[in-house]
Order: sequence, then C-alpha cells, then structure tokens
Amino acid sequence: MSLRLQGQVVSHLGKSIAVEAEGRHYLCQTLRKLETVVVGDHVEFTVVGPEQGRIDAIRPRRSVLERPQRGGGDRPVAANLDRLFVVLACEPVSDFLLLDQYLAICENNNIDVALVLNKIDLPIPADVETELACYQSLGYELYKISAKQGAGIDSLKQAMQDTVAMLVGQSGVGKSSLSNALLPDVSLRTNSVSETTRHGRHTTTAATLYHLPGGGDLIDSPGVAVFGLAGLSESQLAWGFREFQPFIGHCRFNDCRHVNDKDCAVKQAVDHQHISLERYRRYLKLRDKMPVGNRR
Repeated sequence: MSLRLQGQVVSHLGKSIAVEAEGRHYLCQTLRKLETVVVGDHVEFTVVGPEQGRIDAIRPRRSVLERPQRGGGDRPVAANLDRLFVVLACEPVSDFLLLDQYLAICENNNIDVALVLNKIDLPIPADVETELACYQSLGYELYKISAKQGAGIDSLKQAMQDTVAMLVGQSGVGKSSLSNALLPDVSLRTNSVSETTRHGRHTTTAATLYHLPGGGDLIDSPGVAVFGLAGLSESQLAWGFREFQPFIGHCRFNDCRHVNDKDCAVKQAVDHQHISLERYRRYLKLRDKMPVGNRR
C-alpha cells in the first residue's frame, strides 16, 4: 500500500515541487487536474519512491496572494500567508501608491500587513514621517529598522514569530539585506531542499519558505515586487482602503464610485478631513489603473 502524507510546499525546484513532511523533504510532481500549487500550500501527497512523491490534493487555503500574468488573468504566488511586511525606505523615495496597492490587495485577501521602514541610519524626511503616521493611525504597525546596522531587527523577528510572513517592496529598499539579517545562518539560505532530495541539479525558480531561527516562517520570493491589482473589482478596491469602510454603506447609491457621485459619504469624509486627501487621491489613481472590465 502506498504511503500517503500531508505536508507543506517549501519550494519549486525546476518543474518539481519540494514538500516538507515529518521533518523530511520530498521532491514531488502534481496531478494534472490540480490547480497551480504554490509555496505555503498544505498538500496531501503519495510517496512513490525514495524521497519522491505525487501531490494528490491541495488542502483549503486560508489566504492566497496573486499577481498578474502575461496574457491576462492572475496566478497565485504564495498561499496561507498570515502577514505581509511592506518594506519602505527614504532612498529610493517611498512609493506610497505601491504601498496602497499592497494594502488594498491584502484587505481583500485575509492577510495582515505591517510596514517596515528600512535605512533609518539615513535622514527621514518630514513628509515621509507624516505619511507613516497616517498609516499608524489606521492600525497598521510600523517597524523602523536598519538592516545595515542591525537596529530594530529583534523587534521584527518577534513580530514574525508564529506567523507565515513575506517581505515585499519596491526595488532598492533593502529586502535582500533584511532577509539576510533575518536568516543570518548561511546554511539556512542555501538550497537545503536540493541537498536533502539529492537533486542538486535543480535550482529554485520561485518563492522559497524558510523556517526562522526564532520561530515563524519567511517566504522569500526574489523579484516579486508588483502584484498589480490582482483582479480586484472597483468596490473591492474601495473596501481595501481601511478608512473608507465606515462610510461606504452611507453613500446614497449602492454602486457609488466615490468619485463625483451625488451624496457620496466617502467624498464627504474627505472634505471633512476624516479621510486623508493624499490617500484618497491615490485611490483615484489606482482606480484609473484598473482594467475597464473590473469596474462596475
């Protein structure tokens, strides 16, 4: 009788998938009928040979992060994430439009978000401090660190305990340096999966899940910086702005676009400074970026 196990996907190795189960790694293929299997997925698989298996089923996901793919549509990048840590810096100039895009996606996908301001060894402009204070007032936690100097890393490690986390952010903000600080042991960052499965010719082509020394897991996905709007509808985009939520139900029309609609409670809240004008303007920019088919 074939041995059937449950495990967690920790990496893609070429066309194969590395699954961790009971302290061991298995190099697996998938049944063709299955949807895309991604890092973080909990799966059921059948052992078909020494350290080899066949993935038979994907267990229900509590969350999934997607990104646009060529030719249209979206594809999953990582599953069962608890928290996304969006890394910002003063150099390069902080891209708050990209940050709002991440927040809107996560608000609609059951993923918590925290902000990380890296490079605090450099001067922090007053306008950046003002923007960050706005996000903190909305309930988003902020961690100020210097990956270069090691400042604030311990508090970030503590925040990642007992969670499946992922770092994202624009190019140049120091995500790689931060990953190295969180995973200081070189052996943790080498492709131990390949060594375990004795398939060293395989190389990691997508995200990889690492176990943090102090507890928790970090999904490292090099090159993944922009997720687009991941198929959000116009109403979901508005819901993704946390401060809009108390007002959305009070608009005169159920299909209010929160632009120039009559008796729009969101727009009135902006006029009365209950909603940040800058955040509202970024909402309009993101709305303009949406495919026409995603609008009501």
